[in-house]
Amino acid sequence: MSFPRRARCRAYQFAASAEKGSEHPLGDAIVQNAEARKLALLPVEKFQAMPGRGIEARIDGKAVLLGNEKLMNEKGIGLGTLLGSSESMAAAGKTPMFVAVDQSAAGLIAVADVPKESSARAIAGLREMGLEVVMITGDNQRTANAIAAQVGVNRVLAEVLPHQKAEAVKRIQAEGRKVAMVGDGINDAAALAQADVGIAIGSGTDVAIESADIVLMKSDLGDVAGAIRLSKATIRTIKQNLFWAFGYNVLGIPIAAGLLHVFGGPLLNPIFAAAAMSLSSVSVVSNALRLRRFGARRRGGSTAPVPAERR
Repeated sequence: MSFPRRARCRAYQFAASAEKGSEHPLGDAIVQNAEARKLALLPVEKFQAMPGRGIEARIDGKAVLLGNEKLMNEKGIGLGTLLGSSESMAAAGKTPMFVAVDQSAAGLIAVADVPKESSARAIAGLREMGLEVVMITGDNQRTANAIAAQVGVNRVLAEVLPHQKAEAVKRIQAEGRKVAMVGDGINDAAALAQADVGIAIGSGTDVAIESADIVLMKSDLGDVAGAIRLSKATIRTIKQNLFWAFGYNVLGIPIAAGLLHVFGGPLLNPIFAAAAMSLSSVSVVSNALRLRRFGARRRGGSTAPVPAERR
């Protein structure tokens, strides 16, 4: 199935016009590309988003559909050779989206959500820490597998609808695992709340940030490993402080109560007790303040993760 250049341009114009009302990042990429090509966007008379499948709109008196194969099958639209082309695009790590106008296939658009160069390093760092990394995505299985191979993820849960992400987290938890969910979109909010630890990207939506336990100030997955290392360093410092605090008190209280005097030793002046107590507090606080240098040691700056207040 092939289309004349004019028909392809018209189909892309319809697609970009429909996506103008969408909040999906892939839709935003289509709109930006259309604007860069000086393609005039048409007014949208009717718009409906179908989570996990695509969008439906009425433009210039025509019914326009833009979405995945599942949406086209639901609407009974034959895809012909476009289906083979979409499989090739998906295998290359691109997300194929079909365009249909008035119940007829009109074209195929591929959008690539290119992983950041730092993503593969970040995932490798998490795996070195003994953590299993799982990708949960709404993309089709071929696209998800291709992206996962690029960044080093071995386990992929693909074609997961937005409302199913929290269920996917529950299934992993049912395996007896503790789950830290990283997300940035509206569709990730429920999964972030369901996870044992929700980690939101700082540039994400307000809903995702409000649902998370930790917010990363930078849009860098490398800070996920940094947040985990910081949490471990914090727990280690707490245990050290408890050890020293109990140690000072176990030794100091009996001496302050006159234990040395019972065995013929001196009675200590209260000044020594005050000094010992101050030394205990200073040592504990000084040990805790070492965490301020954590970010500088790891990245040459301040620590990236900050806790998000639960509301």
